[in-house]
Amino acid sequence: MSTLGDAARAPGASADASRPPLHKVLNNNVVIQFDESGRERVLMGRGIGFQLKPTDTIDPAKVEKTFILDGGDSGENELRLLAEVPYPVLEAVSRAVDGAERTLGRALGRGFTIAVLDHIQFVLERLDQGLRIPSTPMPELRVLHPQEFAAAAAMASSIGTALGRELPPEEGVFLTMHLLNATRDEPNGTAALLFRRVQHVVTTVENQLGVRLDTESLDYARFVLHVQFLLQRLVSRSMLRSHDTSFFEFAKHSYPESFEIATEVKAYVRAATESELTDEEVLYLIVHIERLKTQVRQPEPGQPEDPVLP
Repeated sequence: MSTLGDAARAPGASADASRPPLHKVLNNNVVIQFDESGRERVLMGRGIGFQLKPTDTIDPAKVEKTFILDGGDSGENELRLLAEVPYPVLEAVSRAVDGAERTLGRALGRGFTIAVLDHIQFVLERLDQGLRIPSTPMPELRVLHPQEFAAAAAMASSIGTALGRELPPEEGVFLTMHLLNATRDEPNGTAALLFRRVQHVVTTVENQLGVRLDTESLDYARFVLHVQFLLQRLVSRSMLRSHDTSFFEFAKHSYPESFEIATEVKAYVRAATESELTDEEVLYLIVHIERLKTQVRQPEPGQPEDPVLP
């Protein structure tokens, strides 16, 4: 198995007196020792701490995973979690993270594993009490982040199978959000903020149309991706612009309902980002919204059947 963090797996050689002495036994499966640099190293393995004394050395053959603790309160919280979580849960989460790392082709870091471990233990405790954590389906995640969504679903399935427990379907959503926080090379929270804004725009369109959109449709996927790229263009200050306003004026007068909804989206974007959408950006919102309308109603007599722009 891979390690939980940035420390290497203990070698398979036999223990000797030169190895650092055991610092603390958290439980039968988790112990702490000082490494050569004086940092606290967490070693994990089934039965690794059983009957160990403070002066004993650790049998390297029992070490399954190892990582270096964070300092301060963060490290103390991690220790508390590792001491309290049953080893089967720790093992199941670790294996699931290993699988996600192979799927995504990148290391996810100790912080990700700790966050998932904390979340899964919380979920299991709530399930034992007959409670479930509420969540919305968030179909936008599947469209915007298909790799992370698939990896998260596989993690939930792997953990549930290993523990003989059926995790709620919404765990795929929660684990996807954890994955996004771990894999996006952006300031902390940026991916989640972008996703919430995409959700808000989708909800605005649905409310104005008075329907729930078909999240399996190609038009829905195109719309969600368009909104994501639009919001990213705002950040990079690379919004679509054109000196020819004829298409915008045509769409504005030909599709008044879609124009009104696009104007609502424009107002939200202004309030949320303090940025003003160009007419070109509003034009393409009108086009996508008009296409979404065909999911729920046919064109009214005398109205154009479809937007003229691609």
